[in-house]
Amino acid sequence: MDGVKGKVCVTGASGYLASWLVKRLLLCGYHVIGTVRDPANDKKLAHLLKLEGAEERLRLVKADLMEDDSFDEAIMGCEGVFHTASPVIKPSFDPKAEILEPAVKGTVNVLRSCKKNPSLRRVVLTSSSSTVRARDDFDYKIPLDESSWSSIQLCEALQVWYALAKTLAEKAAWEFCNDNNIDLVTVLPTFVIGPSLPPDLCSTASDVLALLKGENEQFQRHGRMGYVHIDDVALCHILVYEHDAANGRYLCSSTVIDNNEMVSMLSARYPSLPIPKRFVQLERPYYEFNTSKIRSLGFKFKPIEEMFDDCIESLVEQGHLSLHAADRRPPS
Repeated sequence: MDGVKGKVCVTGASGYLASWLVKRLLLCGYHVIGTVRDPANDKKLAHLLKLEGAEERLRLVKADLMEDDSFDEAIMGCEGVFHTASPVIKPSFDPKAEILEPAVKGTVNVLRSCKKNPSLRRVVLTSSSSTVRARDDFDYKIPLDESSWSSIQLCEALQVWYALAKTLAEKAAWEFCNDNNIDLVTVLPTFVIGPSLPPDLCSTASDVLALLKGENEQFQRHGRMGYVHIDDVALCHILVYEHDAANGRYLCSSTVIDNNEMVSMLSARYPSLPIPKRFVQLERPYYEFNTSKIRSLGFKFKPIEEMFDDCIESLVEQGHLSLHAADRRPPS
């Protein structure tokens, strides 16, 4: 562990990515205030309380994205705030009420609490690469970078509510922080792969598990996608928080590949798993990501093989997946 550092807040601390970020922050020596919906839910929070350093430097407090002033207690006195909390559920009836409003209003609520805190040094917001790539007017020969913004009109037309929510939430965050002189940095991860600390799988991990069990529905609609290790996303958040010169947006992606490339790699590494052999080729725009901005800070990404190996090992350990003896973890 590094030397003991300052106090930071992580919103939505029990989530898939947030849990890993809390783990990394504790290992770095930070005092962490994590916001959760129900601090008394021992079953849902047990994985956080078992983390190294949690007993001494982790405190969980109640907060709700849709309640005004809900984050005041958690954020007051913190030097840094990592806002990771955001709804990722698939809308069942009213996407505006279920995803868009909590994402945008929740982000502004957190930032209002940040504004009240004289100790605040920087806010790091977890955005998404979907705020960059949902557009139909880019040149596929030029990799997308942080200057690109997804088209709100296209997101609405295609009903890609997650991308729309993330785009509107990040834009609202920049507007609020620019108006109120708050130092904001945003991190834009691609599809996050890796070990899951919470026992209940989030939608992302569930989609990966379904793929490993032979289902292709969730991945079929993507066609081509960027991937990044969950540990890299957490480390990227900490890097841009600690690096004084960090500013603006940072794409966080190890690689971008087509579905068929991805399942070919996985099938070769795990031949006993009923991974789909091929996907129907969809007419999706070809794109790459330019991640030179985060790499310029010295960041190096783990390869896609490692992220899936770590993910599968975690799914096996938690009892979600079974492997044959012949499918021992291959060397990277």
